[in-house]
Amino acid sequence: MTAKFLFCFRYSNIGKTTLLSLISGLLSPESGCILLYGQNVKDDTCHIGYMLQKDHLFEWRTIFCNLKLGLEIQKKETPENLNHIDQMLTKYGLWKFRDSRPSQLSGGMRQRAALIRTLALDPDLLLLDEPFCALDYQTRLSVSDDIYSIIKGEGKTAILVTHDLSEAISMADRVIVFSERPGRILREVPIKFEMENRTPIAARNAPEFKTYFNLLWKELNHHDTLALS
Repeated sequence: MTAKFLFCFRYSNIGKTTLLSLISGLLSPESGCILLYGQNVKDDTCHIGYMLQKDHLFEWRTIFCNLKLGLEIQKKETPENLNHIDQMLTKYGLWKFRDSRPSQLSGGMRQRAALIRTLALDPDLLLLDEPFCALDYQTRLSVSDDIYSIIKGEGKTAILVTHDLSEAISMADRVIVFSERPGRILREVPIKFEMENRTPIAARNAPEFKTYFNLLWKELNHHDTLALS
């Protein structure tokens, strides 16, 4: 698996979605440029996949037709690419819903489908904008395990935005903490658990979890105190 990076934002309205839009090439920076493999992301976005907060599955299309939408748009509906979708549907437990409509799936299953749709174009970098925020807590825990295993299984690098400190620690290889507006980096913390077969739920029970939580909690509250003084 390649490195997974996770951005943890403490505050709302500091430009987290704007940041992902800049990385994806949807917006242009006021100065400088953002490079991926030495190329300006504005000139080549084929290596980047963007998963939004809502799944945005089209009800009038079957799950399979939803998942191949990006391939249709980019005219890449090759037998190999369509077979790759079928393989992911089987691997990640959605094959029997291949011909179902989105309304027939649970919220967690819809998020899995949305991620598979993003992966269908085989991006090297995944951008995930609070993909679990619309789910209830129990489903959120389960789906975070699902998404983690899919990203790990596909060997992808991901930047994931979240307000949830526990979620950041349990899923990340690195946590980057942002300040309130104007957003700037407060601290970068590498995350490592001495455990085999790491999953987000298992990581929450690891002895290192509490250490990381306290470290980041103190960082955030220290900044809050300074901002109010």
